[in-house]
This record gives sequence, structure tokens and C-alpha cells, in this order.
Amino acid sequence: MALLQRSWRMFATVTKVMLPVMVAVQVAEQFGLVDGIGRLIAPAMALLHLPPEAGIIWVTTLFVGIYGGLATLAGLAHTLDMTAAQFSALSAMMLIAHAIPVEQSIVRRAGAGFSVTAALRIGTAIVYGGAVSWGCHLTGVLADPLSFEWLRGSSLLPQGGTTGYIGWIQATAFSLMLTFLIIAGLVLALDAMDRLGITRRITAAMMPLLKVSGLNAQVAPVTTVGVLLGLTYGGALIIEEAEKQNFSARTRFLALAWLSLSHSLIEDTLLLVALGADVWIVLAGRVAITLAIVAILARLTDRGSWRRTAVTGQQS
Repeated sequence: MALLQRSWRMFATVTKVMLPVMVAVQVAEQFGLVDGIGRLIAPAMALLHLPPEAGIIWVTTLFVGIYGGLATLAGLAHTLDMTAAQFSALSAMMLIAHAIPVEQSIVRRAGAGFSVTAALRIGTAIVYGGAVSWGCHLTGVLADPLSFEWLRGSSLLPQGGTTGYIGWIQATAFSLMLTFLIIAGLVLALDAMDRLGITRRITAAMMPLLKVSGLNAQVAPVTTVGVLLGLTYGGALIIEEAEKQNFSARTRFLALAWLSLSHSLIEDTLLLVALGADVWIVLAGRVAITLAIVAILARLTDRGSWRRTAVTGQQS
């Protein structure tokens, strides 16, 4: 019962994000705005070997968050044509860079520059997403097409479907119901992982990776918690611990860079894997590129005058 109540509270919170986005996408589609935006961003998305709709989904995710992006995905499901590789690339971009206004405000409060960390997230998402999409395209990996019509319950509607606003209401209600079931499944899975000690083992496995990247051993434990549970929680812990242990600006910057690029590794990753993303791309690859980038930042910020600009976003 407690898990069901928790699932419902999470769903209620998510619905406040998803439903307005779904309505906005429907209105935009009715007035031809989706097609217009798609034509505008098509050239840029083509450089990443992704369809225009992927750009609309990612831009929504950048400002609203993962669930806002998924609401857009559900709204565009009937026009979306992507392979498993392309969806995995888009999912990685969504996981790396989302809810920038909210999350980077937390990062700034914790001690790192807003513009620097936001640019880091967006730039990494674009480079990694493009590399994955083109790499898979050229090698033929994950080339199977994906259909997202199931997100709208099209197969459950009468033959030919219901058109107009009634059809949209039915599809939206189905998408929200499906979202609740996915959230409930995630809550159950996370609870089982906690009870079986899997989460503790993952935490222990992450600690050496954080230290290898050049992260201070003092801040590694709280960073690991944020990496697993989310940037908001991790940022709050860093704020608290920084006051207790007097972390240097460089230490906070590197920890927050880790959190910005890789956080909520369990919940958000499971969500997108459930929709069809490849776990090696959205989890293993994301952690690997984060480790490499933070290791590079650790070396760069160890060089005198570079440090102030990178850490605080201000010139010396």
C-alpha cells in the first residue's frame, strides 16, 4: 500500500508536467506549428542523423524535463519514425541535458557556474547523441525501426480509431494511465533493489569510478548518492557537506560536473530503457563519457588562471 501511495504521489506530480505539455503539443499540431518547427530544425537534426521530431522532443526536455519530453514523444508518436539507435541517441541526449533552468539553478547554488555547466551538458548531449546515431547508422547496429503508437493505445481503439478531440482525449488518457503503470513498476523495482542490496552494490561500484576521474575522496560519497538518485538531491547534499567540510571551489565544480552529466542513473535510465533505448548507450556509454570529461576537467582546472573561469563562470 505504501508503495502504491508513493507511486500515486509521483504520478500526480508528473501529470502536472505532462498534461499541459500534451495539450500544448496538440494545439501546436492543430495550428501547424509542429510542422513549422520541424522544418526549421530539420537541418540541424539531420547533422545528428535524427528526425526533426527528435529535436522538438529534446528542446521540450531541455526546458521542462524528462517527463515533459515523454509527453511530447507521446503526442508525436503517430508521426515519429526512428530506429532503435536513433531513439537510444535521443534518450541519451535527454538524460544528459534536461530541465536546465531548474537543475542548473541548483548547481549554481551549490557552487558552480550556471552557464558553464549548462553549456557542458548541452554540448556533451549533442556530441554524444550525434556520435551514437551516426556510429550506429554506419555500422548497421540497432537498425530495427521502433513504433511508439502503443504509447497512445492505438491498437486498443476500434478499427480506424476515433478522430478529433475525442480520439485525442482517449489517447491522452491511455498515455497517462501507461505512465502511472510505468512509475509503479519503477517504484517496485527500486524498492526490490534496495531490499536485495543491489543499490548498495551499485553505489560501492561507482565510488572507484568517481575517484579515478579526479574527484576528491571527501566529496565522492555524496556525489555517488546524487549520481544514483538525482541532481536535486545530490546538489542539496553537496551544499550541506560543503558548509561542513569547506570543499574548495574546484572540488565542488568537479562533483557538480559529474552530477550534471550523469545523475538519476537508475530511475530515469530504467524509464527510457523500458521505452526501447539501449542500456549500453544510455547507461554504460553515458557513464564512460562522463568519466572522461570530468577527468579532463580535473586536469584543466588544476592550472592556475583557468580554474576561476571554469568553476564559477567568471573571468579572473
